[in-house]
Amino acid sequence: TAIELNSLLDEVGIHLHAMVWLGINCGFGNADCGRMPLTAVSFDESVVDFPRPKTAVPRRIPLWPETIKALRRSLSRRPDPGPEAALLFFVTHDGWPWAKDDSTNPISQQTTKALQRLGIHRPGMSFYWLRHTFATIGAQAGDQIAVNAIMGHVDDSMAANYRHEIDHRRLCRVVNHVRAWLIGDRADA
Repeated sequence: TAIELNSLLDEVGIHLHAMVWLGINCGFGNADCGRMPLTAVSFDESVVDFPRPKTAVPRRIPLWPETIKALRRSLSRRPDPGPEAALLFFVTHDGWPWAKDDSTNPISQQTTKALQRLGIHRPGMSFYWLRHTFATIGAQAGDQIAVNAIMGHVDDSMAANYRHEIDHRRLCRVVNHVRAWLIGDRADA
């Protein structure tokens, strides 16, 4: 629920806080956050431009003011990276990438701990839950093509073969619909 998600945002540390904003603003999963390069975020344009690691589908996603604020804050406190993480936006406190393809994924682990502390953890609820929530709420905006583009889903349809771009305004409508569900008229979080 929006209440649970707002509780999670209040519970997590600075870097995971920015990742949670990306999760709900952009439908990002663990791999998206853990592998996102520094160059993916354009603060001037308020977008993240980053292909989905799993599908290599290009994505250019409008960012909310709250997400930009959280990303700026995280970047200002970015630990010194080791060589494996030098180009990544998010770096663990000891300089390693946050991305791992196994059960020791620090994004999943830290999210689960926060959900447990809040007393709202349920089976199957993890960081990836944000991606599911984005897809569910975003679809209510009535533009599944834009939702799929934001999420980096592969579209093998004939229509997709002829579609070369999706208007930025359509992407904005979807992300702003999700933002209204989450925070409504509330000021920057």
